[in-house]
Amino acid sequence: MALKKYNPVTPGTRFRIGNAYAEVTTDTPEKSLTAPFKKTGGRNSSGALTMRYIGGGHKKKYRIIDFKRDKHNVPATVKTVEYDPNRTAFIALVNYADGEKRYILAPNGIQVGQTIEAGENAAPELGNALMLRNIPLGTIIHNIEMQPGKGGMIARSAGSWAQLSAKEGKYVIVRMPSGETRMILDTCFATVGTVSNPDHNLQQLGKAGRNRWLGVRPRNRGVAMNPVDHPMGGGEGRSSGGHPRSRNGKYSKGMKTRHPKKTTSKFIITRRKK
Repeated sequence: MALKKYNPVTPGTRFRIGNAYAEVTTDTPEKSLTAPFKKTGGRNSSGALTMRYIGGGHKKKYRIIDFKRDKHNVPATVKTVEYDPNRTAFIALVNYADGEKRYILAPNGIQVGQTIEAGENAAPELGNALMLRNIPLGTIIHNIEMQPGKGGMIARSAGSWAQLSAKEGKYVIVRMPSGETRMILDTCFATVGTVSNPDHNLQQLGKAGRNRWLGVRPRNRGVAMNPVDHPMGGGEGRSSGGHPRSRNGKYSKGMKTRHPKKTTSKFIITRRKK
């Protein structure tokens, strides 16, 4: 991926570092794989504001992504690599040999015209989806299922990846993007390679308005509020607010939020590093 530095012709482009979209091959999505995407403005079905700092933004359509990769042993050809406004990664349009079209998460380095496949007999090559038990140790993977047949849930954002480190009985041990190592059933599927758009986190928006185009509204700091609104609010003059904490009083640094009796904790071998 290539980044693009802008000349300071306006205050908004002075600090802007944008994506050059060198991998993207078209700007028109496949119409049959798009769906309406209604904005909520952070409100629930009753109209109550449940998620703050959400609202506005450019109108967009949802792209239906195949996270399950459940069309097995049918080769597919990559037709396009596209921008997706609903996620940080790029997506790829693939045409299967039987005529069906699907969107998948584009692995980094995938090329138009490349052939990919999913299933038991697929080779452990870039873009192919296999059961974890058929993937060699040390392989970099993404779009990993947590439950067989449920679809990929782990390592789906731009540039993310996990690594298959060991196999034990009916489980494999995977090193997660967070640094956590955990056991996953070996019948779960994963895709070989890393997710596209790895330099996404190096981009700089350049101006506040670009955040508004993305549907992100300004965030109020707790220390700028009154004590009735936030535990860190109030005080004479400019107060520090004490220990950083959330609006409902939970400490934001170091406090464990995972339930101590959660049944799936037995699958976690080592927790993530700080």
